Amino acid sequence: MKLNKVHHIALIVSDYEKSKHFYTEILGLEIIQETYRETRDSFKLDLALDGQYTIELFSFPDYVVRPSYPEALGLRHLAFEVDDLQLAKLELHKKNIVSESIRTDENTGKRFLFFSDPDGLPIEFYEK
Repeated sequence: MKLNKVHHIALIVSDYEKSKHFYTEILGLEIIQETYRETRDSFKLDLALDGQYTIELFSFPDYVVRPSYPEALGLRHLAFEVDDLQLAKLELHKKNIVSESIRTDENTGKRFLFFSDPDGLPIEFYEK
C-alpha cells in the first residue's frame, strides 16, 4: 500500500461560529467551501493552509463529548509548523489565546508549544 499524503483532518466542534472564527481569523486558514446540510442541521466548513485542503469543521446538534488532552486515548494533538515560534506565541497572545511555555523536543532539539482550540483540542506549534 502506498499512501500519498494526509488528505484532510475532520473535527466536530461544539460552537460552529466560534470555531470558524478561531481557525480562520486566529490561525489564518482559508475557507474553501462552507455548506449547510439541512437534513442534518449541520455545517461543514472546508479549510486550506497555503492553498492545500487540510481541515474539515463539522457541527452537529447531538455531538458526544470525548476527553481531549495530550495524554488522552485517540488524537493526541493537531500540529502546525511555524518559522518563528516566539513570534507565533506573541501573535497568539495578541489574539488573547493562552499558550503553554515554549519547550524543546529532547529528540530533535526543535522548540514547540501547546495551546487549545475553543473545544479544548490541543494544538501544537512546532518550529521549523
